[in-house]
Amino acid sequence: MSKKGNKETSTEFRKILYDSFVVNLKIQPFMKAIIHTRYGPPEVLQLAEVPKPTPKENEVLVKVHATTVNRTDCGFRSAEYFISRFFSGLFRPKNQILGNEFAGEIEAVGKDVKSFQPGDKVFGYNDITFGAQAEYLVMAEDGPITNMPVHSTYEEAAPITEGGHYALCDIRAAKVSPGQKVLVNGATGAIGSAAVQLCRYFGAEVTAVCATPHLELVSSLGAKTVIDYTKEDFTKMGDQFDFVFDAVGKSSFGKCKPILKSNGIYISTELGKGGQNPFLALITPILGGKKLLFPIPTISKQDVIFLKELVESGQFKPVIDRTYPLEQMVEAAKYVETGQKTGNVVITVNHTK
Repeated sequence: MSKKGNKETSTEFRKILYDSFVVNLKIQPFMKAIIHTRYGPPEVLQLAEVPKPTPKENEVLVKVHATTVNRTDCGFRSAEYFISRFFSGLFRPKNQILGNEFAGEIEAVGKDVKSFQPGDKVFGYNDITFGAQAEYLVMAEDGPITNMPVHSTYEEAAPITEGGHYALCDIRAAKVSPGQKVLVNGATGAIGSAAVQLCRYFGAEVTAVCATPHLELVSSLGAKTVIDYTKEDFTKMGDQFDFVFDAVGKSSFGKCKPILKSNGIYISTELGKGGQNPFLALITPILGGKKLLFPIPTISKQDVIFLKELVESGQFKPVIDRTYPLEQMVEAAKYVETGQKTGNVVITVNHTK
C-alpha cells in the first residue's frame, strides 16, 4: 500500500474515533451534583460533574429546580447509626448523590410512560436511590411522584413529602381519629410541624411542645395547646393522651407512660436509648395496655397525591426555615445538624444550561 493510502486510512480511522467520541458525549452528557464518596461529617460533601442519567422505558427524567437537606440525608451521609450501612453500603456509600425529595419539571420520558409529558411540573420522593441533590434525576412513572400543587413554587413543593410522609405513616399506625387527644413533641421540625397539621386534619385535639420563639408559629399550625419545654416538662403535666408522638426522639416510652391513657400509644422517630424502641415495639403490644409502636415508614404515589390535595385545600403547608443554593450544601447540612432548624431547609438548583 502507498504512503498516500496509509495516510488516508489513518485519517479515516482518526475520524471514526472522533465521531465515536462525540456521539458518546451526546449520549451521556454531564450535570452538577453534590456527591459523597465516604461517610462522615458535612465536609465529605462536594460539588462534582457526574454523568446525567437517562430514563428507562418506564421512567421520567426530572430537571430538578429545588430539593431539601434533612435528617434522612444527614443520617445516611454520616452513617451514625451503623445499621444504615446495610442499606447504603457497608464500607462506602453506593448511592453517592443524596436528596430524597424534589420539585422540578419533566425533561424527557421513556417510551412506555403515559401519565407524564415533557414540561410537566412535578414533585416527589425517593429514599431508595436518592439523587435529588443534582440537576437531574430519574423516577419510575408509578413511583412517589405527581404533578405539583397548583399555585405552588418549586421551593414550596420540594419539602412536602419528607416530613409529611413520616408523620402520615406514624399517624396512621396510631389510628388517630376525631376527638382523640394527641401530643407532638418537637413540633417545629419537618416531621413535627407536619404532624401537628395532619393530626388536626384527622380531627384530633393537638397539644404541641416547642421552644419559646416558636409558640405562635406552632399555634398557627393548628395546635390547641402549646407547651414551652424550656419552662415546663410535658411528661409531668396532668393531662393524658391517646397518642404521644416524639417527632425528635428526645424523650422515651418510660418517661411518657404517665401521660398516656390506659391504651395509649407512643411513637418515636428515633431508635431510642440503646436501640430500645424496636424491641419495645415487639413486646408492649403483647402485654396489652400502653404500648410503643415502631412503624417502618413507606411512601406511595397515592400518599404524594394525598399530601398534594391537602396543600391545595390549605390544610397542610410545609414550614420553610431557610434556603441555600446547591453550591452551599455543606453549610446547609451543618445547619440541619445543629438541631435548631424550623421546618425544612430548601436547596435551589440553578442549571448551567
